[in-house]
Amino acid sequence: MTITRSMTKPPTTMAGADPEGLGGVEFHRVTRVLSNHRWWRPILVAAVAATIYAAAFLLAMVLLAIAGIVFPGVERVMDTFLREADVMDLSDPFMFAFAMGMLILLLPALLLATRMVGAGPVGLLSSVVGRIRLRWLALCGLAAITIYAVAYVTQFLVAVAQGQSLAPTLDMPRAAVAVVLTLALVPLQAAAEEYVFRGYLMQTIGGWLRHPAFAILLPVPLFVLGHDYGLLGMTDVAAFAIAAGWLTWRTGGLEAAVALHVVGNVSGFALAAVGLMDINATEFGAGSLVISLLLTLSFTVVVVRLSTGCCIQRTAPLTTDPAGITPATAARTSRRKELLARRLEGRVRTGRDAQG
Repeated sequence: MTITRSMTKPPTTMAGADPEGLGGVEFHRVTRVLSNHRWWRPILVAAVAATIYAAAFLLAMVLLAIAGIVFPGVERVMDTFLREADVMDLSDPFMFAFAMGMLILLLPALLLATRMVGAGPVGLLSSVVGRIRLRWLALCGLAAITIYAVAYVTQFLVAVAQGQSLAPTLDMPRAAVAVVLTLALVPLQAAAEEYVFRGYLMQTIGGWLRHPAFAILLPVPLFVLGHDYGLLGMTDVAAFAIAAGWLTWRTGGLEAAVALHVVGNVSGFALAAVGLMDINATEFGAGSLVISLLLTLSFTVVVVRLSTGCCIQRTAPLTTDPAGITPATAARTSRRKELLARRLEGRVRTGRDAQG
């Protein structure tokens, strides 16, 4: 009941037209409620973010070069990246940390660029309420953990029944280091990708094209190209991207997509750390594809049911506030102004009655 009460705030709309017909504006169109919205701002955000990322990357390379003097493993990672980036061995802790770090840098670059360009409150990249809804994120995470646990246990039991050996290989302390790096870095890596593809890109496209299908589907090819898998693997990545985009639109925020991405990546990398999966595998079998698609579909259905039961806010109230503050704040300001106007009107009428 505590979770339900904390999430049952009904969308508060301001006076004016409601083009979405849902009591507010949807996630992919949320930047349109800001009076300083311009079609070119997202392009400027991308340019500034790319500049920040490049500067941060160069700084990281300099620091790694210095660290390579003390730690030979770091120097090996840099040589591999500069010569053969497509064959990086993610089972190597140094290479794993380097690869995750490159992706994590996307998040601060995007957030800083959004603030510098003045493209609106950074919190609107998270959800229609202007922030990450932590309890909703936790609930989605619990759903993802449960579904993945059931799927993996079922898959392992089937493998054992078929006579396959599933004994973990604990190469200590390497396995422990891999698990620690997974828990520390992978959630940030997954969140960074979601903020770029389901946050920035969805809202950028939504600022230009009204129908949510454009915002959901157009970023998918870019997301797929960022994953070096075979045909079946690319199919799975595309299905994930479509489901994550649809859930982001349907629930009004990134929480569900982030939860699914984090749990999926963390579980995969953690199992690889103990030898139960191949961390460098690029080929998908048909059976693995079917299981993964069922996982994504099951999570999608469960989250939709949960969002309906918890009355998750999926739209933002309309605002034309010139300062670009969050819609929720603008709505409160509007109500205060309306109340003050009513009080003043009441005083004027009282004065006229007294004079009469």
